Amino acid sequence: MKTNPSRRDMLRLAGVGLALPLIPTHQAYSQDNSPRRKGDPDKLSLGLASYSLREFNLEQTLVMAQRVALKKICLKSMHLPLDSSPEQIRAVAAQVQQAGLDLYGAGVVTMKKKSQVDQAFEYAKAAGMRVIVGVPSIDMLPLVNEKVQEYDIKVAIHNHGPEDKVFPIPSVIYDYIKAMDPRMGICMDIGHTFRAGADPARDARQYADRLFDIHLKDETIAAPHGKTLEIGRGAIDIPAVIRSLIDSGFDGVASFEYEKDSKDPLAGLAESVGYVRGVLATLTA
Repeated sequence: MKTNPSRRDMLRLAGVGLALPLIPTHQAYSQDNSPRRKGDPDKLSLGLASYSLREFNLEQTLVMAQRVALKKICLKSMHLPLDSSPEQIRAVAAQVQQAGLDLYGAGVVTMKKKSQVDQAFEYAKAAGMRVIVGVPSIDMLPLVNEKVQEYDIKVAIHNHGPEDKVFPIPSVIYDYIKAMDPRMGICMDIGHTFRAGADPARDARQYADRLFDIHLKDETIAAPHGKTLEIGRGAIDIPAVIRSLIDSGFDGVASFEYEKDSKDPLAGLAESVGYVRGVLATLTA
């Protein structure tokens, strides 16, 4: 029996079309650092958390970012080791730029000791990054607060859901940082937020003044045992999340963190990117 496609299915199919053609050459892309107006839906920045491609080297990661036309990237340490020399860091930053991508941040970076905090900021400074997506310990927060003022580099504290005893959801992070420097903020992982029973669309509005970065993904269920999967196939209301980001004037980067299929992620990543682009096209039509 023939059935009518659901709105979710239509968005996914439209989005896949918007993700193509996927041209594997950096000449097709350029960095987009133009000023963005608050609430301008056409200027919602999409990026890539390089942890998505953790089984691949930097060169392969840059090519795959190009193929899904993501112009901004946040590098994880397997693609740029934290103990790299300033010269090595600058060389990688130049390589990313030559590939047509904006190396806007690093993460997720653990900051449980002073030496790790110091290293993270020197690393970000050498690379010209604007944001450190990090997980500081509570006792390191005062030092991190000092560092964001010294270096003028934002820190977006990442939540890790029900297994995280320190920063499970954005509201907990906000309570710790709300009286600190305004460059102390949040990286909301919408999957972990959802698994912990919080509403990522609501939190995007409620904590908009401290929301610097987003990790985009989908989950099978709003429970600790939820599993990540292609965006659009799961239970998160992605259109509601995107609408909240637009309405609240989110001016950070919404980066895809595709954790499924680590050995062969490109198809699922492309589907996820396409779905979100389909949502954006629908919301701004």
